[in-house]
Amino acid sequence: MGLTSSKVLVVSVGLAVVLFLATVWLWPRLARRGWRAYAGRVGLLLATQLALFAAVGLAANRSFLFYGSWADLFGQEQGMGVVVDHGAGSKAVRVVGRQGLDVPGGGRPEVGGQIQKVVVAGERSGIVSPAYVYLPPEYFQARYAKRTFPASVVLTGYPGTAENLIKGLKYPKTAYLQAKEGRMQPMILVMLRPTVAPPRDTECVDVPGGPQTETFFAEDLPKAVSATYRVGTKPRNWGFMGNSTGAYCALKIALHHPDRFAAGAGFSAYYRAAEDVTTGDLFHGDDGLRKRSNLLWSLDHLPQGRSSFLVTTSKRGEDNLRGTKEFIKKVKSPARVSSITLDSGGHNFNTWNREIPPGMVWMGGKLSAS
Repeated sequence: MGLTSSKVLVVSVGLAVVLFLATVWLWPRLARRGWRAYAGRVGLLLATQLALFAAVGLAANRSFLFYGSWADLFGQEQGMGVVVDHGAGSKAVRVVGRQGLDVPGGGRPEVGGQIQKVVVAGERSGIVSPAYVYLPPEYFQARYAKRTFPASVVLTGYPGTAENLIKGLKYPKTAYLQAKEGRMQPMILVMLRPTVAPPRDTECVDVPGGPQTETFFAEDLPKAVSATYRVGTKPRNWGFMGNSTGAYCALKIALHHPDRFAAGAGFSAYYRAAEDVTTGDLFHGDDGLRKRSNLLWSLDHLPQGRSSFLVTTSKRGEDNLRGTKEFIKKVKSPARVSSITLDSGGHNFNTWNREIPPGMVWMGGKLSAS
């Protein structure tokens, strides 16, 4: 049973409940003097507390994926990183691993698709970042051998890991199921975290004298992927989506680069770049750059292209309701905007898992394979 499996969590919760009931049942018998009684009381209390903490820890890890496996938890994951040289003639995307999906026939790419672990080297930005690429089953089928596919960049929040997109938010499995059920066309997903200059949160900004994060996502990444996989290079071939910080980035890139992305979907987005201890000085006194990072200001003062936007919020639980309403109000033709508003839902995986399936169907309807 894997560290993040439901069975492990159920067993741990069940053990905690059993130990709690045993403590209540046995306590009168142990309420006497003598070292055995003292040891029994201490032992039951310790065991119950340990089981409770283990259950809470496993639940938290299953939601946020701090550790992906038992080996990772106990420090036994010793696989070394892959050094990628970027001299003349080197590839912008290098595949360093492959895995199947947790679906029927997931071990066969032509049946369940495939997730490839890659390293992407940005030509203009100079940024090198790991990522995961989901390829749908059709990509490996003979009848689609000459077909191109639409693609969407998918970002986590800060400081999340790209694995969260696979295990916690289930983007590949959702894309597989939605396409299999005929709700959306097969689509390639390029999944990574926005922290391409760790540990700094660059808010997808081209920092003066620092990481050129916007250039990496808006120019380098789609160019590198299109050169490696069967993905077109036109705006209608590309979308961008994410949650939290990734949501802000998705909307920002789609808003500022309609010549490269046809659509941007932000799940629980905020609408201006954060500036705090995790970001450092993003703008170095450049007020124009700071204003441009405010999406509401950009909608008012910069030309709007033909990009389509999807924004999500909830009436209770999210703090972006007001900003989301303002964003919707400010989008003007030729741009378009859609929204999802839940009755309640916090800034968490459970909320995003309720928004991602319809959001992916929306994204699939905005992109074209050709």
